Amino acid sequence: MIQLFHVSKTYKGAGAALVDVTMRVGKGEFVFITGPSGAGKTTLLNIMFGAEAPSEGHLIIDGRNYVKIPRSEVPFLRRRIGFVFQDFKLLPARSVFDNVALALRVMGVEGAEIKRRVARALGYVRLTHRARFRVETLSGGEQQRVAIARAVVKEPAIILADEPTGNLDPHLSVETIELFKEVNNKGTTVVVATHDQGLIDRFAKRTIHLEQGRIAG
Repeated sequence: MIQLFHVSKTYKGAGAALVDVTMRVGKGEFVFITGPSGAGKTTLLNIMFGAEAPSEGHLIIDGRNYVKIPRSEVPFLRRRIGFVFQDFKLLPARSVFDNVALALRVMGVEGAEIKRRVARALGYVRLTHRARFRVETLSGGEQQRVAIARAVVKEPAIILADEPTGNLDPHLSVETIELFKEVNNKGTTVVVATHDQGLIDRFAKRTIHLEQGRIAG
C-alpha cells in the first residue's frame, strides 16, 4: 500500500530531516512511527500524504509513484488519504458538521450525500449530538474526534495521524487510538506517529523507530 525507497528530505538552511528511509506499510496494516522530537516523524507523514516531495528517493502508494507523476495530480490522489493533524486544523467558528463536510465539498460531493456521510462519520466518533455546535465550544478530546471524523468521512484507503494524542490526557489518548483501531478493523491502512511509549506498548502494533531522520535498527 505504502512504499518508500531511499527517501531523503533536506531543508535549505536546516539540514536533513530524513536520510535514506526505506520502508513498507501493507494494505490494511496498523503501524506506529515513533522517535524523539525532531526525529523526522512529521516530515515522513507529510511526504506520505504528498504535502511535501522528497529530495531524493521514491514514494509509491497503491502502485503509483508520487515522485514521477505531475504535481498537479497529487491533490486528486490525496483524496484517498485522510490526515489527522496534531493541532487539529479545524475551523473554530464553524460548526462540527461544517468542519467534517468541508472535505466532501472540496471533492464535489452533492448535498444529500454530504449529509449522509457526515452523519455516519459523526456517529462513528460518537459526536452526533454535537453536529451543530461550534468547534470552539468543544473540549480538546471532542475536537480530536471531529478531526478524526473529517479524516474518515472521505472513506479513505489510508489514514495518517501526526501525534494525534499529543494534547490529550492518558484516558483520551487510549480512546483515540481505539478509534483508529476500529477504522483499521474495517480495512483502512493506519499510520500513527507518536512519541507515547505507553500507547505503543498497550496496543502492540508494528513500530518503526526514527532517530535523527533514519530508521533505527
